Amino acid sequence: MSKSVPAFLQDESDDRETDTASESSYQLSRHKKSPSSLTNLSSSSGMTSLSSVSGSVMSVYSGDFGNLEVKGSIQFAVDYVDSLKELHIFVAQCKDLAAADVKKQRSDPYVKTYLLPDKGKMGKKKTLIVKKTLNPVYNEILRYKIEKQTLKTQKLNLSVWHRDTFKRNSFLGEVELDLETWDWDNKQNKQLKWYPLKRKTAPVALEAENRGEMKLALQYVPEPIPGKKLPTTGEVHIWVKECLDLPMLRGSHLNSFVKCTILPDTSRKSRQKTRAVGKTTNPVFNHTMVYDGFRPEDLTEACVELTVWDHYKLTNQFLGGLRIGFGTGKSYGTEVDWMDSTSEEVALWEKMVNSPNTWIEATLPLRMLLIAKISK
Repeated sequence: MSKSVPAFLQDESDDRETDTASESSYQLSRHKKSPSSLTNLSSSSGMTSLSSVSGSVMSVYSGDFGNLEVKGSIQFAVDYVDSLKELHIFVAQCKDLAAADVKKQRSDPYVKTYLLPDKGKMGKKKTLIVKKTLNPVYNEILRYKIEKQTLKTQKLNLSVWHRDTFKRNSFLGEVELDLETWDWDNKQNKQLKWYPLKRKTAPVALEAENRGEMKLALQYVPEPIPGKKLPTTGEVHIWVKECLDLPMLRGSHLNSFVKCTILPDTSRKSRQKTRAVGKTTNPVFNHTMVYDGFRPEDLTEACVELTVWDHYKLTNQFLGGLRIGFGTGKSYGTEVDWMDSTSEEVALWEKMVNSPNTWIEATLPLRMLLIAKISK
């Protein structure tokens, strides 16, 4: 067999994974909701869950890291087939992997690939699992339907995982290729090569990419109860004005919308979203979302999560987001990953809390987020 990607495998069907959760957009310009947990936020069931909204957005980071030694290498080749407009990744084999079962010196490994920055199901491909070995042979082609020009904005991430009998994943190592500088005309680059597996790339390293900005305004409106001097609850108003310079993950196509969740309430009742605006990287939404039932203490413990998505057919691809709160790392005494607001996001929240009944405007850079799981 030639060490380039086998041509006879190029006509196989593309067994791609899709996200079947098609979501419609709100048509109203102003919508009011009471997050179900805001009356008792500390009991929210989804407080520290880090799965996905609309398809495993951050599954590139899901799993068990650090418990197993990263060792060994992976053999693969990449090629772009112009006639099919497809990127082909021929995953041949791995050798000398770490043993998840130390006693029997074996693992049940598989290989997963992503085209970064897309970490949703559309961007994820994976091989079959080869059981009870540290030297698995795959000889599989993983395919991406993508324009060649778009590839220049992508990074190819290949990671190796062990899947145990309880379907838990343990990280065994990864390789990352920057496709911006890849020479597709070099025949040597189409040959099978061995790459040493490396430890996990920190999520922070991927945040340097420009994900655009969001122009918005927040307002806290206290609601005094008759006969009482101090209000017991109030409303948080979130005015999503527009986004600027959004990334285009599908070539020249973009159909974006904004979704809002008030953490730690991850129930679907907490979620609101704008309409989708197509054919522009600078969509104007002018959509106001209203959440009531905020007690003064909730303003310290809650966080507004705004995420921007590109809607295409039955899938939503994550573009970037904001987490606006005090960024303390804790909520109601529990350490949580999502209370991670940047200094700019914290400044906006502080100004809103300290200036009730006043719109506080800001333009904030969108960033990568670990998305809290939506509960029913």
